[in-house]
Amino acid sequence: MKRREFLQLAVGTAAVAALPRQARAQTAVKEIRVGYQKNGVLVIARQQATLEKHFASQGIAVRWVEFSSGPPMLEAMNVGSIDYGAVGDSPPIFAQSAGAAIVYAAGQPITNGQGILVPGNSPIRGIADLKGKRVGFTKGSSAHNIVVQTLEKAGLTYADITPVYLTPPDAGPAFANGSIDAWAIWDPYFAIGETKQNGRVLVNASEITKTNSFYIANRDFAKSYGPVLQQIIDVTSSTAKWAEAHRDEVAKSLSAVTGIALDIQTVAANRSSFAVGPITDDIVATQQGVADRFFKLGLIPKPVVVRDAVWKPAQT
Repeated sequence: MKRREFLQLAVGTAAVAALPRQARAQTAVKEIRVGYQKNGVLVIARQQATLEKHFASQGIAVRWVEFSSGPPMLEAMNVGSIDYGAVGDSPPIFAQSAGAAIVYAAGQPITNGQGILVPGNSPIRGIADLKGKRVGFTKGSSAHNIVVQTLEKAGLTYADITPVYLTPPDAGPAFANGSIDAWAIWDPYFAIGETKQNGRVLVNASEITKTNSFYIANRDFAKSYGPVLQQIIDVTSSTAKWAEAHRDEVAKSLSAVTGIALDIQTVAANRSSFAVGPITDDIVATQQGVADRFFKLGLIPKPVVVRDAVWKPAQT
């Protein structure tokens, strides 16, 4: 994705109107705009109003904006429409390569809950059988990385499949009606595909590679309001610790906020990892490997140095 394409798409898909960055930097924070998807710690934080409760005494409001996947969220973040959000490993690489105004604020290892599904009666039995097949996934998402690394494990190349770029809401029906032969996806859609659409797990991401998800912040917000960002991360981390110990309640929270059935969210919650922590050297190395692989394949227009975009509180 070229810089011009990324920025044009960002303007067209930003979910909420942005205050001019310079004007906002000259004022105190009055509102924190948080992007979230249908999974993870931020959904729980929204349902429990943990950020609202924390910032109430400071007179700071919290606005929540839902996205179907990470790429449009970071497009919105780049133009200043949201301040903070959670995404998988691939979206920030595409965004950083396009020169987006983002920083890595915190990390979260992923142990399960994403992979590649095929129909229950599919003749596809191993990774090698994906050759020549239509594989659906969201371009620039964490599923994109899983597809690339899964193919490599079987000695296949990206050119050996027909990638079909679909958002999760569009990919589900395509998978159900046979328009795609395989679907690379994450929870709760992964669980939906398994339990409601007769999907069979071809591969779990954890069998292929180490993966991480990230809490990303708008670069200007991080630079101007570092102490506020640190408080957001602290509240996110506290919510994550609660979630690790209360998975039944997590499932109920996820279901209440997203409208996805409780049985689906229970599957997702029970296999999720919620722990939130700093961006360690190991996480940076893993993420750099993803970035280097994407550049080698021509999926991003220029190489990126992940560490250059890692936020450090001492720098604020």
